[in-house]
Amino acid sequence: MKKPGRLTGTLLALSVGVSVAGMAQTLDPATDALDWHGKLEFHAESTFGPWAVAGIAAYAGFLQEIDSPPQWGQGAGAYGERLASTASWAAIHGVLALSLDTTLHEDPRYYRSRSTGFWRRSAHAVRGTLLTRTDSGGETVSAWRIGSAYGAAFLSNLWYPASLDTARLGFLQGSMSLGFGLASNMGSEFWPDLKRKLHRK
Repeated sequence: MKKPGRLTGTLLALSVGVSVAGMAQTLDPATDALDWHGKLEFHAESTFGPWAVAGIAAYAGFLQEIDSPPQWGQGAGAYGERLASTASWAAIHGVLALSLDTTLHEDPRYYRSRSTGFWRRSAHAVRGTLLTRTDSGGETVSAWRIGSAYGAAFLSNLWYPASLDTARLGFLQGSMSLGFGLASNMGSEFWPDLKRKLHRK
């Protein structure tokens, strides 16, 4: 069986890390505005909470499996390097997100839709990926999410071999991060309903 290429493998590994870490988002956010302490707690949980740590380990393990980047080799030392790289990406992402939403007075939490129907609620999840609430209750472009997605992608690629430190890969990684942010919002939107149905059974 042919192994995926370095670009494909890196993107797949990123998807593992982001999708698992995204499940740590609060599914039923409070209505009160978050101060910077609350935002710090939110991003700390999203970055290094139990699900996020599992995503980081899965990301590094997948990179190890596909030998990406191959210059790092194999063995425990190579896995440690990949694990540290992945954890550093998560830390950069969290710091950028916190800095942006605190400075710009944006609320990073996902608010579930009050509408009914799958398509309306799915559209709400899409909207909640590109737009975000402000601390004052308004709505604006989600600079914290977009900026942290692309910023972390480009910054974390700086310590990779030159073949992976490219604008194209950074753009693809940032876009995939946004895509899995949408997946996380979809989970936040529908998982509570599914969980209730499973409990009834």
